[in-house]
Amino acid sequence: MSVLIAFLSLAVEFVLGYPDWLFRAIGHPVTWFGRLISFLDLRLNRATDPDALRRQRGVQALLVIVLVPAVIGLFVQLVLLWFVPLGFFIAALLATSLLSQKSLYEHVEAVADSLDSGGLAMGRVAVSRIVGRDPEGLDRAAVCRAAIESLAENFSDGIVAPAFWTGVGGLAGGAAYKAANTADSMIGHRTPRHEAFGWAAARFDDWINLPASRLTALLIVLAAFLVKDADPRSAWQAVSRDAKKHRSPNAGWPEAAMAGALGLALAGPRSYGGIVVDDVFMGEGGRRDVDSGDIRRALTLYRVADYLLIALFAVVSVIAVLAF
Repeated sequence: MSVLIAFLSLAVEFVLGYPDWLFRAIGHPVTWFGRLISFLDLRLNRATDPDALRRQRGVQALLVIVLVPAVIGLFVQLVLLWFVPLGFFIAALLATSLLSQKSLYEHVEAVADSLDSGGLAMGRVAVSRIVGRDPEGLDRAAVCRAAIESLAENFSDGIVAPAFWTGVGGLAGGAAYKAANTADSMIGHRTPRHEAFGWAAARFDDWINLPASRLTALLIVLAAFLVKDADPRSAWQAVSRDAKKHRSPNAGWPEAAMAGALGLALAGPRSYGGIVVDDVFMGEGGRRDVDSGDIRRALTLYRVADYLLIALFAVVSVIAVLAF
């Protein structure tokens, strides 16, 4: 039943997204999780404590961060399925808040539109909304590469992963994943404040994203068969050659697939908060002179890969329903 909830949530969120009026009225699950994470960070993460104690408290915080949404999600789903007419569809509607198909497309498309209409300055502003690197140091090609890299990585951890864990565990699985992923983005950094306290969040996020990152790469490779001017063979070769060289155990898989499919070289050295990260290239040997047209090509590839994801969940849902 959980996989059917995941399928329906994918189909609905693809069309509707998360409405702005709803965000203004009640916020978003990520903002709710963020408040919990900030509270625990302030209460448990003390700079005067030794690293061993801060790491232990980081584990304790992660358990709270994951278990509280999971328990709430399980309770809500059980109440909806047992006591509410059409509760199954309401559960699917709630699960749409864990996905970002529509908003991801719009945010990345905004980078291409801004570059075409307002030039580099506007492109930097648009890309700063979806990446953490220093926008002022990016030229036009770097802005475009950053947008495509963000598209590939967020397809994995913003869409495929929450859909996967919702399919495995229903609202509880999807909410737990989203909370853990939010924790990684907030405290899973190698900074003096969070290297010890956020260690558990970062490692746990690496683990729970393993299946989705591999599935995302496969979806992009398969989509390349259906998209004009995309190369599925090069996509597969890039994944096989480059994905494991990335500093992240997960981000390299979708980035390498996207780079190979489009004939680009993504990742490489980048600057975050003034600190240069000397990462390897995904799609080594590909073109680095990327422009807004390549962003639009990447968006087409993403859209087709997303269609394949929805179709996959539809097929698995039918099999699950027939087997049940």
